[in-house]
Amino acid sequence: MTTTATRPGVGPSGPQRSRAAITAKTLRTDRWWFPPLITFIGLAAWVTYATVRVFMHKWYFVEQYHYLTPFYSPCITDRCVEGSSLFGTPLPSFWLIPEAAFTLPFLLLFRLTCYYYRKAYYRAFWMSPPACAVPDGHKTYTGETRFPLIFQNAHRYAFYAAVIISLINTWDAIIAFHSPEGFGFGLGNIILLINVIMLWAYTVSCHSCRHITGGRLKHFSKHPVRYKIWTFVSKLNVRHMQLAWITLGTLALTDFYVMALSAGWFSDLRFVG
Repeated sequence: MTTTATRPGVGPSGPQRSRAAITAKTLRTDRWWFPPLITFIGLAAWVTYATVRVFMHKWYFVEQYHYLTPFYSPCITDRCVEGSSLFGTPLPSFWLIPEAAFTLPFLLLFRLTCYYYRKAYYRAFWMSPPACAVPDGHKTYTGETRFPLIFQNAHRYAFYAAVIISLINTWDAIIAFHSPEGFGFGLGNIILLINVIMLWAYTVSCHSCRHITGGRLKHFSKHPVRYKIWTFVSKLNVRHMQLAWITLGTLALTDFYVMALSAGWFSDLRFVG
């Protein structure tokens, strides 16, 4: 007969029933470390690519077809090439100031405070915790009640900013159908359009959007329109994690395609015009 060593548990009211004395860090025998590792590699690669592109200050606009990469939209510095700036150029061309300096901070804030991304980078970068049933990599835990994580509560306000940014990206995709020679579209238009659709799906599927549309309602029957919107958002919300990764892919693809055209690596595949 085998026995299991035990140790007394201590609760707020004193000693409680004994618990198993497990000396191992975790009893999991599967590859629990693989998902956070893949998340770490994926997010690190995307952040590296995006950072390099934002501070390249070139190859972001194709004047012939009015393709503007979302990483540089809206373009508001003195470096902006002719035709790429639709909102003026109020900022100087200092190399530390990105062309889209007014929107990038809010877009970054929206992604950083996103509920899924918080789970992703807490596990992959901070090991807090790296996986279910695996000990936290930190000795203390304060949640999101102290600086800087207390700013995670600003997610709802970042959502409003993300909506404005999505509107700007939508306008960029629309005017790209009107080249200097008139109406036309090519592969670049399709890529820009798909990216905008995915960005809207990710933005609308946000948990804050779900709460805004249906939160604090006691009777859905009295608010049929809001109920329908809430139902639609809820269906998207189930896919929020997938949409978060898909939009990282579409953003990188869109930027790379515009960069390649602007650099002259290849020509746009045109269907009309």
